[in-house]
Amino acid sequence: MQMNDIPAFPLHNHGTQTLGMHFTGMTLRDYFAAKAMQAMIKYGPWSDYVDMEQIAKLAYKQADAMMKARES
Repeated sequence: MQMNDIPAFPLHNHGTQTLGMHFTGMTLRDYFAAKAMQAMIKYGPWSDYVDMEQIAKLAYKQADAMMKARES
């Protein structure tokens, strides 16, 4: 299992079996990106003409940094 595939909400006995645990739903990276995007939209200096795709890319960049920080 790669770092980007770690589940945000692991469950036992449900979904696809991996390493003795069963996972469904979003990955931890997706969860981190969603939280980062919420903060960016709420607290960022965005205006009506903001490019939402750029915000999404920045959110995943932040999520990747969070995943890397978990490794250390």
